Amino acid sequence: MKQAWEDAIARLTEAIELLPVDEPAAIPLHRARERIETLLRASDALESRYRSLLDAVPEAVTVHDRHGHILEANKTAESVYGYSLEHLRRLRIQDLNPALPDGYIPQLFDTFQVGRTETVETTNRHGDGHYFPIEAHSRMFLDGDDMRIIAVVRDISARYATERELRDSERHYRELLDAIDKGILVQARDGRVLSANAAAARMLGMSEAERAESQGISDWRFVDEHGQPLTPTTLPPNRALSERRVIDSTVIGISSPALGGYSWLSVAAVPQFREGEDGPFQVITMFSDVTALKLESVLFDEVQSLANIGGWHHEFCRDRMYGSRELYRLLDLPGETQLNRDNVYALFVPDDRERMRKSMDAARARNEAFDLELRVVTMSGQRRWLRVIGQPQMQRGIVESVIGTAQDITARKRQEEQLRRQALTDPLTGLSNRDALMRQLALAVDEAQPGSGPALLYVDLDRFKVINDLLGHAAGDGLLVAAAQRLRRAVGAETLLARFGGDEFMAMIAPCPGEHTSREMALRITEAFAEPFPHSGEEFSITASVGIAQYPQDGATIQQLINHADAAMFDAKRRGRNNWQAFTPALARKLTDRLLIETQLRRALDNQEFYLRYQPQVDLVSGKVTAAEALIRWRNRMLGELAPDLFISHAENTGDIVRIGAWVIREACRQLRAWRDAGIAVPRVAVNVSYRQFLSDNLPEVVASALHDHGLDGDALELEMTERVLVEDVPDTLEIFNAIKKLGVSLVIDDFGEGYSALNYLRRLPFDGLKISHHFMQGIPAMPTDTAICEAIIRIAQSLGMVVIAEGVELETQREFLVRQGTTLAQGYLFSRPIAPDELVDFVRLHGCAD
Repeated sequence: MKQAWEDAIARLTEAIELLPVDEPAAIPLHRARERIETLLRASDALESRYRSLLDAVPEAVTVHDRHGHILEANKTAESVYGYSLEHLRRLRIQDLNPALPDGYIPQLFDTFQVGRTETVETTNRHGDGHYFPIEAHSRMFLDGDDMRIIAVVRDISARYATERELRDSERHYRELLDAIDKGILVQARDGRVLSANAAAARMLGMSEAERAESQGISDWRFVDEHGQPLTPTTLPPNRALSERRVIDSTVIGISSPALGGYSWLSVAAVPQFREGEDGPFQVITMFSDVTALKLESVLFDEVQSLANIGGWHHEFCRDRMYGSRELYRLLDLPGETQLNRDNVYALFVPDDRERMRKSMDAARARNEAFDLELRVVTMSGQRRWLRVIGQPQMQRGIVESVIGTAQDITARKRQEEQLRRQALTDPLTGLSNRDALMRQLALAVDEAQPGSGPALLYVDLDRFKVINDLLGHAAGDGLLVAAAQRLRRAVGAETLLARFGGDEFMAMIAPCPGEHTSREMALRITEAFAEPFPHSGEEFSITASVGIAQYPQDGATIQQLINHADAAMFDAKRRGRNNWQAFTPALARKLTDRLLIETQLRRALDNQEFYLRYQPQVDLVSGKVTAAEALIRWRNRMLGELAPDLFISHAENTGDIVRIGAWVIREACRQLRAWRDAGIAVPRVAVNVSYRQFLSDNLPEVVASALHDHGLDGDALELEMTERVLVEDVPDTLEIFNAIKKLGVSLVIDDFGEGYSALNYLRRLPFDGLKISHHFMQGIPAMPTDTAICEAIIRIAQSLGMVVIAEGVELETQREFLVRQGTTLAQGYLFSRPIAPDELVDFVRLHGCAD
């Protein structure tokens, strides 16, 4: 439309110039031209405003049509995918996500509901060939008479890393349990054994298979320490579940088909609760084997001593109490002390003394047993927690005495208190943790009064990851502690301050009388980071970005409030960091838009949205083509062209890269066959292989199938992989490489030197060549360091008999440098950008192909 208006202006101008200056007929022509020029300026202004709004979105945004063609994209999409806006507009969504099946995008338009956001997790491919995981959010909208899809993509690499850490943590937890010499058994509410450590399996006679399976204990028999059968309801784990409390050490006998006779165990059971649920969902039982002690004549005293349990007997008629040696020890009483109700009760703290007295009165009057946890101050002044159990003894229908036990549970009480504190405290900074914040925030929301709901200040440390990577995690932890101290001083002792995770913190003002309060605190926080942080004689500048959201105007739910504070914080980062921003409705719209892109990638391959571009590799001496590297592109009908660096890593993390990568291999082989059938003798095609493809175990089969289906020999294909493939923990790494080599396929390390370079890989694995990263080539000849690195890489490859390929060659001086170093293979914009298959035909006809 714009071009049509410009053409109209040109034609009017030509017509006016043909007429005399004072010709009346020229007047309407002048007016028409002025009107069109005015409309054109208005159109330019509207387009500029639209482009500014689109480019302000911090995530990659694309719009594509029914065929997957990318119609529009923002600046973030350019940087994320590694293409210019003009290039993106020439791509399809399928090019950015080769995993999308043929016909997927048209089918998507047939099933997509206008106004509904679709979310998927998949992987995308960057222009440089690497893959990354994404979470894509897409929505269909009406553009004039045509339906379009707009999509927003977010990188979820960090989440996948967290999941891997969780799996490692679970494995470490199992190893720790197996290292403990006490038996530990975890049971569900229905009695199924969920897990047992090695000690438990040994004591209970469980086989490895039984240990690994969820099973019940219905075929086991239990007795108390006197040999009397125990009912299921009286077993420690079942009591812990029904009574919702810890059951302390109890001696029981257990017999199972595997054990034969009875083993005697000292058992304790701890119920486990989930937040928000009334009852326990499982119970952890801990036990030690006391069989040997049971068989000794002094079993009773020994067991009491080992379990910190003292026995006692109180006769009501004489007000006389008898205690075991362990009871005297627990109360620090001299051996000659004559016990009675008064001198024993005097040791309890006042509140617990009254509880003990009432329980004893109830036992005497109503034959009621009791089980109490009480605090005492011993004769030596020590404070202890005792679990006191009493059982009335009746004679001739009258309660004449109470016998019972007193167990020292001080350590357990301290541990419980410590666990309570730890459960709500960040161990590094000493601040509250996420759980503590969520609890307090829930209370604050429940108690919020109109106009004074709680306000959240989401604080993220700017550039902390860079400094943490530079100095190491130990130094990074020290800086986090120092940052937490500054935050505490900034917000004050009365404000809840929590470490929310990593380098993120959250302050809660509750109640918050108005926005001025939260904004003043946000300003104090940013000012607290004005001074640099000292470390090892140096100073490091760390600033803070703060996002503010207040209940209920900025979020009707707790999660929404946190999300909106997070969005405001990222808005502060977008505005240059080291500032604060409050949540606004405009930010809410941006959050919605960001979700639109995350649904397209999974369907891109099925919708044939991916396509390949080829960059020729040339011989620097003859100028002839030696190979063509296949580079994936994605053109989505809704999103437009998406750069590979936006979608490849998402595809890797979701595993979709396996399908996408297989498609690239097949498509590259198909294209090579087509060239050769047309008389264009391209020697080989080079294809990038993701580490996730390597992990899939079927890469050799995919390669073999592609070569066979298109009648190609193995030397027609070259696989390029980054050093990440080399460091992945794949048991059959060498076997996979050898299987590919047996096909005759060349193997090249891509971007050598950027990752985990280790000469050991070059010695052990059958690589044919190294590829010098364009990052190093960019520094030649101006940067001596880059020059030295390139020279070293070339020497290493030459000494190992490997081919060297330089990528990113853009200057004649770089080509001359490579020739001087004895490197004759290169690719880059000095020779050609990535081009379409038919353009490569023209290039080959112009320059020829190497033999």
